[in-house]
Amino acid sequence: MTTVPAINASEEIIGIAGLSVRFLLSGTDTNGSISVFEFTVPAGQKIPAPAHKNDAYEEVLYGIEGVLTWTIDGRTYDVGPGQAVCIPRGAVHRFDNFGNKNAKQLAVITPAIMGPAYFRETREVLVDAAKTKTAPDVAKMADIFRRNGMTIVPPPAN
Repeated sequence: MTTVPAINASEEIIGIAGLSVRFLLSGTDTNGSISVFEFTVPAGQKIPAPAHKNDAYEEVLYGIEGVLTWTIDGRTYDVGPGQAVCIPRGAVHRFDNFGNKNAKQLAVITPAIMGPAYFRETREVLVDAAKTKTAPDVAKMADIFRRNGMTIVPPPAN
């Protein structure tokens, strides 16, 4: 079956933990080859998401506005407008916006294992935790990550 091309076929904006994720294309639109989304991180926001590794895909990030500081396998990279970095499978990574400007980046996931459902499900766990004023359910989060081709990496022991 041939997929008929469409501009931003999976257009959806998902707000999660202060971030805004604008999904553009998912695996359904690309025969499973890539997912593409933009995400915006407010100025000065330290991201609560845990360090993780992508077990089953590469993640390419391209800076559009502002600067995000990525930590990839223990090394930091400031990715700003016009710059790109590839996070290979298995590399432990996370990011923050330490700057005084909002940052926007484009993410390309290949193959398209992770899609909009990851952000929707994660948001649901975070909303449930906020309602009950408890920490997010670690087992649920680990399951969401696993089903989307990722593994949460525990912080180093002190």
